[in-house]
Amino acid sequence: MVFIDCFGVTYTKSANKYIRILERASGGFWQENTCPSTGVGTDQSAWKHILPFFMRDYRVLRYDLVCAGSVNPDYFNFRRYTTLDAYVDDLVDILDALGVDRCAYVGHYVSAMIGILASIRCPELFTKLIFIGASPRFLNDVDYHGGFEQGEIERVFLAMEANYEAWVNGFAPLAVGANVLTAVRKFSRTSFNMRPNITLFVSRTIFNSDLRGVLGLVKVPCSIIQTARDMSVPMSVATYLKNHLGGRSTVHLLDIEGYLPHLSNTDLLAEVLRRALAR
Repeated sequence: MVFIDCFGVTYTKSANKYIRILERASGGFWQENTCPSTGVGTDQSAWKHILPFFMRDYRVLRYDLVCAGSVNPDYFNFRRYTTLDAYVDDLVDILDALGVDRCAYVGHYVSAMIGILASIRCPELFTKLIFIGASPRFLNDVDYHGGFEQGEIERVFLAMEANYEAWVNGFAPLAVGANVLTAVRKFSRTSFNMRPNITLFVSRTIFNSDLRGVLGLVKVPCSIIQTARDMSVPMSVATYLKNHLGGRSTVHLLDIEGYLPHLSNTDLLAEVLRRALAR
């Protein structure tokens, strides 16, 4: 299975295209490929305490989204990454470069959306999709509760522009959603590593995205992992995904708060991931 999370990625220019090269895991054999991918504000270090649960049984491939703070910001092309499709291109290119023809994909937050689109484009690549805090649309709409009104999001963007440091310091405890200071510090560090204008640009891309109309095209089996109290993704979104995805899907509810369980509740998330991968 392929946990795609952004590890060991280098970016080089060739024929005006960015080529991604992942470091291969060394030693041993794996029965399956697993690919974990992170959300905005985190990087591959977010999986640090999760991966030991899976390294023995799976070949784990990780990469950072090009917007992550761990990646040279000069590689971020503002003209290219105006939609999520460019991130899908990256994912498919990486799997192709590594010769991965089948994998289980684990996507957190925006990476879940990237996985949805990738599975529609290349369903043969994925044995299953596992989402953590996934949402096809974050804005409320008629008969749909995404969690945010347009005005609320615009105020968030204004706060990010006015004082990025203050915004991160205020947002990080809310995102973690639990009194886990080490998790708050980790999320704050990786958020500060991102260039503020990139964070704002990517956030606008995410909140302007709407994947509701394509969910029925997803035929790959899906596991939806959702925390009970997530400031960004209400429980109703997990139910919406289950009801509208085109293939078999299950919802795993974690009775915790926050949208970063891989930082705040490692053991619990690892157990749920293990069950989801085994299905």
